[in-house]
This record gives sequence, C-alpha cells and structure tokens, in this order.
Amino acid sequence: MKNFIFCLGLFFTTCCVGVEAAERGGSLSSDEEFYKNVDSFYDYKTDYSRFPGRVSDRDASGNVVKVSTENRNVKFFRAGDAVEFEVASQVNLKTPCVGNVRDIEPGYFVMFVKDFFPCWGKEDYFRRGAQLNFHAPILATRVKDASVYRVLLLKRKRDFLRQMNEINHFVWSYDQKRVQLAAEYDQEIADIERKKQKALEFMTAKKRDSILTQKELSTRLDQLDKDIDYYRIERHELLTDRWDLDHDLGIPVGKRPQAMKAE
Repeated sequence: MKNFIFCLGLFFTTCCVGVEAAERGGSLSSDEEFYKNVDSFYDYKTDYSRFPGRVSDRDASGNVVKVSTENRNVKFFRAGDAVEFEVASQVNLKTPCVGNVRDIEPGYFVMFVKDFFPCWGKEDYFRRGAQLNFHAPILATRVKDASVYRVLLLKRKRDFLRQMNEINHFVWSYDQKRVQLAAEYDQEIADIERKKQKALEFMTAKKRDSILTQKELSTRLDQLDKDIDYYRIERHELLTDRWDLDHDLGIPVGKRPQAMKAE
C-alpha cells in the first residue's frame, strides 16, 4: 500500500513538474533539461546504480550477508530487489554474483546470495571485510523517482510554510489587530451615538416648535370662534323665536303668535 501511494504521488509529481517546466520554457526531452527546471539534488551525470560496500557480517549458513556502505541511497532498496556485485580484488576476472535484498538499516543492507562461485569461486572462503562493487539498476531508478517525488514534498513544504507564516503573522499581530478592530467598532458606536443624539435633539426642537404652534393655533381658534359668533346673522322673527324658546323651556305660554305683518 505504501509503495502504491508512493507511485501515485510520483505520478502526480511528474505531471506537476512537467507543467512547471513547460511554463518556464524548459523541455522534458532530456534528463539535463528536466533537472535544470526542478529543485532537486539529483545529478543526471552520476551513475547511481554503482556503489561500493564492505562485508561486515555473515550468518551461519554463509548465504546471508550484511553489507556496510557509505552510500545513503541504499535506503531506497526494497526487500526482494536484485543486486549484482563483484569482489574488488577480482574485478573483470570473474562473473558478477547476484544477491537479493532482505533488509535495510542506516548505513547497512542485508542480502541473500545463493551462490558466490561466479565472483569468488568455491575453494576460497568469502571472508568478512571483503570490498565489493555493486551494480543495481533498480536503485538508480528509485533514486531518480525519489528526486522527482522530493520536488512535490518541497512544494508542499513551501505551501505549509506560507500557511504557517500567515498564521504566525495573525497570532503575533493579534493584540494590534484586536485593538484596531475594537477601535473601528468604537468609531461606529460613536457615530451611532452622535446620530442618536442628533435625532433626539431634532425631536426636542420639533416638540418645542409644536408646542408654540399649538398655542398659536389655540389662540387663533379662540379668535375665530369669537369672530364667528360676532358675525352670526340673527333672525328677525323675535316673537316667534321667543315663543319657541319659552316653549322649549317648559314655560306656560299662549297660542303661537301671529306672523308679523310687513310695515
């Protein structure tokens, strides 16, 4: 599952790097152009498939060998990977032996070798401390893939650092921003208070003016009532009006008076 995730991430990494290189005008037609456009320590001129090592230990059967090496890239080995090796003192004299990786430790890896005859022979004892020259094309492929995957990790790191920088900036400037935010709301509150006070003063002034207007209107209404009463036209039929008034008040009166004759 881990290898699957690694390969999946590597696929997306290659796509992202390819797009990035294309945007910068780079070409992926060669390793040189590719690695000029990415942030990687990978050297396309170096043969990562070859590295030296030294036998540090063997098990009782003699087929399992622990190899010490200064090549840190052996960490990319996986159990079952095939490696070829030659004894340094027998270089070009015999056929390389083949081993299969069993385990990896920091600075070491363990491999199973079925037969040492091709590179060492049957008569001589394959002793500890022997210097070996390894050839592992799978390791070169893994190193190249890892260098591309590292580009994605660096990009993620830059994104995380940018987010962290934004968060740190917010945390460090929290007090200042808090005071600034409170000041902004205090200003809004002050503006609302000024508007409120202005509205109340306007209503007070309007009430004062309304009271004055009310008094003026009352005075004018009284004057109008007096004028209306003054200019009322009285009826000329005084006797009839008096008889009607007495009749309404329940006072004993005679018959209805005769109509007045014109003079």
